[in-house]
Amino acid sequence: MTDSPIAPLSVREQFMTEPGLGAGNFLDHAVRLNPNRAVPMIYTHSADPRGRVTLRGHSLLDLVALRDRYARWYRANGVRPGDPVGIVVAEGLEPLIHYLALTALGAIPAMINDAMRLDVLLRYLEHVGVVGVVADDTTRLASAYRAAPARRPRFLALAAEIQAFDDSAAELPGEYPYRHEPDDVCALIHSSGTTGTPKSTILGHRSFWDGKQPRMTRFPAQPYDRLMSLMPHTHAGGLSYFLTAVLLGLPTVVMGDWRRSVVEPVMEAFQPTMLASFPRTFVELATGELPVRGAAKVHSWFNTGDSAHYGHIRRLVTLGERPAGLVAAWLLPPGADAGAPLPGSQFVDGLGSSEMGMALFGGLTTPETPRNDRCVGKAQEAVIKAAVLDENGDEVPDGTVGLLGVITPSRTPGYWKNPRLTASFELNGFWLTGDVARRDSDGNFYHLDRTVDVIDTADGPVYSLPVEEVLIADCADVVLDCAVIGVPGPDGHAQVPIAVVQLQAGAPSDGLLEKAGKELAAAGLAPLAAVEIVRDFPLGPTGKVLKRELRTRYAGMFHRA
Repeated sequence: MTDSPIAPLSVREQFMTEPGLGAGNFLDHAVRLNPNRAVPMIYTHSADPRGRVTLRGHSLLDLVALRDRYARWYRANGVRPGDPVGIVVAEGLEPLIHYLALTALGAIPAMINDAMRLDVLLRYLEHVGVVGVVADDTTRLASAYRAAPARRPRFLALAAEIQAFDDSAAELPGEYPYRHEPDDVCALIHSSGTTGTPKSTILGHRSFWDGKQPRMTRFPAQPYDRLMSLMPHTHAGGLSYFLTAVLLGLPTVVMGDWRRSVVEPVMEAFQPTMLASFPRTFVELATGELPVRGAAKVHSWFNTGDSAHYGHIRRLVTLGERPAGLVAAWLLPPGADAGAPLPGSQFVDGLGSSEMGMALFGGLTTPETPRNDRCVGKAQEAVIKAAVLDENGDEVPDGTVGLLGVITPSRTPGYWKNPRLTASFELNGFWLTGDVARRDSDGNFYHLDRTVDVIDTADGPVYSLPVEEVLIADCADVVLDCAVIGVPGPDGHAQVPIAVVQLQAGAPSDGLLEKAGKELAAAGLAPLAAVEIVRDFPLGPTGKVLKRELRTRYAGMFHRA
């Protein structure tokens, strides 16, 4: 036994070929093989009225004890293998414990961000067909179901009720934990809802583990490494990092709040070497005075979901320090000398989704990296093939814009109870990611837009993300963040691009349209028709900007009396 929870390299190598390991039983494999199973490695946090942070560590054995207590409650309440259960609790460690408990019973956790709007939540729960719902607050749900009793699931339970459950007399099934088959459904993860009602993506026992095996030896897991996970943990990204951390035995603080006012004090207390999040956190951390003390030991920032913007990345990589030859250092055995540290950190910009199963592309930026807007690098080794396709599924020449498609075993088996929707994302053997991209002659991919956000102008398509890149990076003295959308133009037949902008504190908006026009022209991009200033963006439950709502808000701006 040691004071470090990190799994020995020999154990991590064994995970890579362990038969049966997958999304439904990774905790049991970690407990069985990691000799440091009693050392705290998953941390939660609390703060007193003065803002002083206290960290509480949970060992692998602690996680098993929590999981089993919750599983006894679910078993006592009639949950059986294959039953979907809605989990609507605040982000952080809590939803992950429910995930572990339900998968240990062979049930299917439907992980739901608690920020989802009530009417959308009710539709989603009904579509999934949950047998019960666990929530921090059941008042609104109970009231809604009183008006429509036929839609009510078998049970509505407070999360606090399960936390206080006395499991001394409760039993677990004879075969426990449940033995998963490779194709078993382990979770349902809803999409961000940026394009409408959230889709219900299936995570498979084997497919969600496929592609992550190389992380067992390549993900930073030296004795000094510490991960701060700011992902929504009801999302596939948060679950993916949690799975990785548990198998590695990597000390990880699991956060339930992504706002800088909460994050920065925990950073200073925990001193992470890595931070994983959606872009929303990186926007806040890169704004204003940089979090120098909290990021003093950071060597890597990991972004997934939507790709991040260079204007934010370039500020963050000035923070922290990294071992010389950091990528090579990931392959060193624990305790090996990675060389003298270099100033600054690296930013790994991953393009992925719940449907892809993980980030399948990853652009790397360091303080020395030349600017290369919208480059998300090459496809990761989990990808059998990645290509840019035309509408018939044929590959287009390098440099040509088209639909991004991947062939990979990590992809979702499909959408829950919706084979037609699943089929709409399959083309010529590829899974369509929903992105517009191009590839260069070196095999690097460039993420230009979501397919639903492409602006159809009279002069041809305009891709919103490169325009946003220029506004954030080259108008940084004025622009804090922005969203570029298409709205009906003055002629009423074609769209025109406009920018919805959050300003830097105290920055004037006068002349911004002209300044943006000059920078966009210099980059060879289309001009904006207008700039609209906002204090806040409409956000989906996972924190993504809802461009569809912005399009509705400004649809008539060129046609108002």
